[in-house]
Amino acid sequence: MNYLIIFLLSFFSFKTEKTTITVAADGSGDFTSIQAAVESVKDSVAARSTVIFIKKGTYREKVFLSKSGLILRGEVAPKLGGQWTDGGVKIVYSISREMFRCDNPDDWGAATLNIRASDITLENLIVVNDFGFTAQGDSTFMCKGVAKVTHKDGHQFALRCMPPCQRLTFKNCNFHSWGGDTVSPWDVDNGSFLFQNCTMEGAVDFYCPRGWAYAENCYFICHNLNAAIWHDGTANETAKTVIKNSQFVGDKGYKLGRFHRDAQFFLINCQFSKDMADDDIYQVRKDTTLRWGKRVNYFNCHREGGDFAWHKDNITKELAEKIDLDWTLKPYWDMPIQKIRAEYALPPVANASTKIDNSGNSKTNEIADKMLIAQRKNGGWSKTIDGKTQPPQYDKVWTDAFTATVKDEIGRNDATIDNGATNREIQYLAKIYNETQNEKYKVAAEQGIAYLLKMQYKNGGFPQFFPDTSGYRKHITFNDDAMVNVLKTLKAIADAKVPFEKVGEKYRKEAQHAVDLGIDVILKTQIVSKGRLTIWCAQHDYKTLKPTKARAFELVSLSGKESVGIIEFLMSLNNPTPSVKRAIQAGVQFLDSIKIVGYNVKDIEDATQPKGKDRVLVKDETSVIWARFYDLDTHKPFFCGRDGIKKDKMTDIEHERRTGYAWYVNDGRSLIEKKYPKWQEKWGK
Repeated sequence: MNYLIIFLLSFFSFKTEKTTITVAADGSGDFTSIQAAVESVKDSVAARSTVIFIKKGTYREKVFLSKSGLILRGEVAPKLGGQWTDGGVKIVYSISREMFRCDNPDDWGAATLNIRASDITLENLIVVNDFGFTAQGDSTFMCKGVAKVTHKDGHQFALRCMPPCQRLTFKNCNFHSWGGDTVSPWDVDNGSFLFQNCTMEGAVDFYCPRGWAYAENCYFICHNLNAAIWHDGTANETAKTVIKNSQFVGDKGYKLGRFHRDAQFFLINCQFSKDMADDDIYQVRKDTTLRWGKRVNYFNCHREGGDFAWHKDNITKELAEKIDLDWTLKPYWDMPIQKIRAEYALPPVANASTKIDNSGNSKTNEIADKMLIAQRKNGGWSKTIDGKTQPPQYDKVWTDAFTATVKDEIGRNDATIDNGATNREIQYLAKIYNETQNEKYKVAAEQGIAYLLKMQYKNGGFPQFFPDTSGYRKHITFNDDAMVNVLKTLKAIADAKVPFEKVGEKYRKEAQHAVDLGIDVILKTQIVSKGRLTIWCAQHDYKTLKPTKARAFELVSLSGKESVGIIEFLMSLNNPTPSVKRAIQAGVQFLDSIKIVGYNVKDIEDATQPKGKDRVLVKDETSVIWARFYDLDTHKPFFCGRDGIKKDKMTDIEHERRTGYAWYVNDGRSLIEKKYPKWQEKWGK
């Protein structure tokens, strides 16, 4: 049995230690409402040990799932290929997206089943948006004084997922609407979705995943002549939708599918009804440039009454046999990719205009005001507010609709110190307070400081996210200088240094205590190998302090990058203790012993590679570099793709990882050649 199936079974299987909440429409359970049962689960920790068991019946309600880890399991499985009127465990709601969006800034709530969470499993459910089934035809409605039309076959979500929504599993579930976008699992950056033995019915693009999706043994019913399926894979070249061992039926002349932007389709062992039109999956907008070309793949697909020419196999049997659950989802299920980062520098003040506020008493700053809007209720900030752009574009113009969306999401559980988030905002708000003396900026900055202090573990470490500590987010994170950046901010607060001369006064003692704890855990996590004090891993276990892994390609290692930031922070301390001195000297000596002289990394043009480029190691007599990762025992560099297997050379890993990650760095050169000698002269003797 392959790895991912084992993972799914072990993670999502019903276990006796799980709490079971029963929902029954007839009053024989704990709740009569599914949503009431969901809301009784207080947080995501409890959600991961909870099964909501739903007895047969019709539940006419809208359901919101925002706690990760929940399992919703119906009492009986519906018939594959069944109708929306069938009995079983049925969730029904009537809603037109056009009407809903008149009064709402985004789609949160536009579906019968709304998901904004990860690690969700649904089994044995019928989910119906019956707006189009019951509408007599198109109708007119008033939207803010303007007459608009909603169509019987317009957008009607039965399922709508909003980022972050990763690792979602749907087994024996039927989704029905008469409109478009019936099944909309949308997280183009990191979404990973599994559908098994599911029925999907609707109009245009009624099955339209973004990201990575795998559907097997499913039944598709199309009531539209434009397209049944759709895909969006713009965020990553490897994103794909795979449909295997499935059947398509529909109204006479229905088309199989289409795409508006970069997409990748695989249809394996699929059967099409005779009513299908002779029209391959097509690109809607011909003026849209596809970065990776048209990618529509078939193997062993046939139509009742005879195949069309485009049904011909265009991938090999060997590849088709590899295309399964593991092949499609495993790397992105186990450890979803992160959005490629932009620069994390503070937005320059020059980009923001300062003006007098409405009271006429205080100056305001446009960038700072947007930071206040984006601040989460817990005091921290997310690293992205649109699901993809990092850092948030505080210096850009925000539309009223976008601003409303940001305001609506202040309760999200995504505050973090990753990629400069929260530190960036605290520092900027403190700086603007000094310029404007507007108290609201000081208040927001100090709420952020309180957030940092609250997230610190008793041992001194800082997790990557808080309070969401799922997966590797809970570990002490040196990666990309996350914890070091926090300690720098807190040290500046404790010392009343720029820009914290007048911000954070009430937290100075707490900040110094937090810095002391942070230094202590840094000393405790410095790795001893072969009896020698060396450097650090990018992340350490939040309890044992031992080196630990993060993403699939970020294994336990000695870090040639993060260790430099740690050492430079320790070197910034006045009157360092003997322990701090020893850590600095040992770290620098070890870095010097593992440096790579005479080579550098270069991006080259290569027409044989995706995107026409590659990344290689070349000779360069003037260069000194370090590998990102070194083996704990051998102290030799290693490299790792999304398969999680160590490789000796960068060329041994897949092209996407080879060109999409910093496998060599030169951070240590300035430390060893310039900064350390000055420190040694002052403190090291």
